[in-house]
Amino acid sequence: MRLFLYLVKVNLCFACLSILSVCIENLEEVSMSKKMILGSVLVVTIVLLGINFGQYLTLENAKTQQAVLNDYIDSNFIAAAAIYFVAYVMITAFSIPGAAVVTLLGAALFGFWNSLLLVSFASAIGATLAFLSSRYLLRDWIQTKFGDKLATINKGVEKDGAFYLFSLRLIPVFPFFLINLLMGLTPMSVSRYYITSQIGMLPGTAVFLNAGTQLAEIDSLSGIISPSVLLSFALLGVFPIFAKWLMGKFRSTPITD
Repeated sequence: MRLFLYLVKVNLCFACLSILSVCIENLEEVSMSKKMILGSVLVVTIVLLGINFGQYLTLENAKTQQAVLNDYIDSNFIAAAAIYFVAYVMITAFSIPGAAVVTLLGAALFGFWNSLLLVSFASAIGATLAFLSSRYLLRDWIQTKFGDKLATINKGVEKDGAFYLFSLRLIPVFPFFLINLLMGLTPMSVSRYYITSQIGMLPGTAVFLNAGTQLAEIDSLSGIISPSVLLSFALLGVFPIFAKWLMGKFRSTPITD
């Protein structure tokens, strides 16, 4: 339960921040009076976030929480892993903001290999649930809302088949949740979607989890500039570039589904 509540707190915080970012992006589309109201709401929200979550944003508190959760996991590994797994599936399936933070948290709490197993399967299952909801529940809404992007997806699937999805998982041209929804409206089978997604997301997941394990070792602010931490973040930056280069090499040879 402690782990579940901590995951809820983390995701609530980042969900609020994501909503704020969306509001800021659309400020130019509203009238001045609405801007004033929205600005006031933003200020109040930021203050409330600072009051309620400021205590969780210190390194000292992070290490304390990590120690408490690690003790719980050591005593209840199966239950903790199940809670984390189900929470991650739900976060992915419902496109709840904060998945990146929960991924890093998993690496810090469960270690690299355990978290790789949990995140790899949970993210693929969650993505497949979103895929199925798109295909059977949200088809009309998605076609109306994202018709232009759907045309691009259909063209890519028609040309390269599952390899197109694989490339999107390595180099996400569209947001993660949008890939799940749009792919649900293509002819691709559920099994092929699941397998391709899990394999395609695995390299990026591994790089991300590696960064999480390095962050978990930080005991002071000076540790942020340690070689291992800097290298892990360098990998995060280099990986998309390398993946794009690799996909370019593969695309030089026509691939069919």
